[in-house]
Amino acid sequence: MRPTQLSRPAAAAAFLLGTATLAVVPSQATAGPAHCGGQSSVLVPDAEMQKVSCLEDLTTAGTTVSGHTNVNDWAGLHALGTQNPSGVPGIQVDGYFPDTSTANTNNGWNHDAQFVIRMPDDWNGKVVITGAPGVRAQYANDFIIADHVLAQGYAFASTDKGNVGTKFYDDGSRPGGSVAEWHRRVTELTLATKKTLRQVYGRSPERTYMMGISNGGYLTRWQLENRPRLYDGGIDWEGTLLRAEGPNLMTYLPAALKNYKAHAAGDEAAHQAMLAAGFAPGSEFLWDFHYLYYWDLTQRIYREEFDPGFDGDLDAGIPFCESGTAHCDADYDYDSRPASVKRAVGSVEVTGKIKKPMLTIHGTLDSLLPPATDSDVYDQLVDEAGRSDLHRYYSIEDGTHTDGLYSAFPDRLRPLLPCARSAFGLLTDWVENGQAPPADGFYARPESGDLVNTCEL
Repeated sequence: MRPTQLSRPAAAAAFLLGTATLAVVPSQATAGPAHCGGQSSVLVPDAEMQKVSCLEDLTTAGTTVSGHTNVNDWAGLHALGTQNPSGVPGIQVDGYFPDTSTANTNNGWNHDAQFVIRMPDDWNGKVVITGAPGVRAQYANDFIIADHVLAQGYAFASTDKGNVGTKFYDDGSRPGGSVAEWHRRVTELTLATKKTLRQVYGRSPERTYMMGISNGGYLTRWQLENRPRLYDGGIDWEGTLLRAEGPNLMTYLPAALKNYKAHAAGDEAAHQAMLAAGFAPGSEFLWDFHYLYYWDLTQRIYREEFDPGFDGDLDAGIPFCESGTAHCDADYDYDSRPASVKRAVGSVEVTGKIKKPMLTIHGTLDSLLPPATDSDVYDQLVDEAGRSDLHRYYSIEDGTHTDGLYSAFPDRLRPLLPCARSAFGLLTDWVENGQAPPADGFYARPESGDLVNTCEL
């Protein structure tokens, strides 16, 4: 069915005048809810653009065919052989909120602050909110989160966080401002989604959960600390740790950039320097990939976000520069940088002061966000804040940052996606049934079984 696309002013006028031409499928004479019932009522609050579609399948099995997802957004985040549900009919809304940055090319809009909302015909009265990991866009969580929760009847909504791509920092804001926008965009989408669900289903959601991986996990932490009234609980899947006093990305990535090549050449002192920075013993086989694809780029663009003055007039430094080169991020020393840099990080830091139940999962071999510099520290912050009764931390042996690497090292790695799904079930039982999840723990890699699709927590 061809969707109708309306700008915000046109949609508002059509809705008020009763002349909206959004596509609607006639109700079927069945005992269940009408297919896409309520579609004509959709008017996402404060959205500048929306495109409403009635789909036979909201999962990636259907949206990859119908063009209602972008495979590039979620490529590499799951292991080959992952089994996902399909066949969930309902309404999809694509759109964007007012914004001035234009890096997101999804839907041909060249406009950031894009979102997607999916509403299954057979709704369970609950919704899952997510924010994109890394510098990806709004469809990044479609395969790893949306498919699973949609099949259980949840509505699903995701935002691109308001800025995307490797120049996410270049939005005209002050240092730290691009990351601060992530918070606003998640809050904005959460409020708008709840109102949209009421339009479609005639009632507000009974439960609202936040869930995310990497930067999305960071956003789960931040939202449950700062916007707890909007949510009932959350899943923090290896969330990024940002702390003004450290640790943060910029306190340990320079050590990797400075020492990796020497380590690869057999220098034991360089190897020890990397372990001292927080990288886990036994993760060395992953370091070459991370040096080539993650460490250098991540350090430069996040440092540019918080400390643009380090490299003068350069734009995010010099890729793969050697230590000793002027303005080289391999020599970046966070502790010696001006107080303004710490203030920029502090403006978006997390504290551990969560106010709703949250489960954290993290792989022991994560080589982008090592647990020693991340979730181990965050768990301690939660304890120090006196919120340990609201938190569980599960350390998953041999998990790494992206499940896509499992296929290259099936004898050494374990996918985290099935553990995230298991954790979500524990969370909802905790929130809705008062069934407290297991205590913090370490989960060894099973010696047999289907590691790609099963994980018992």
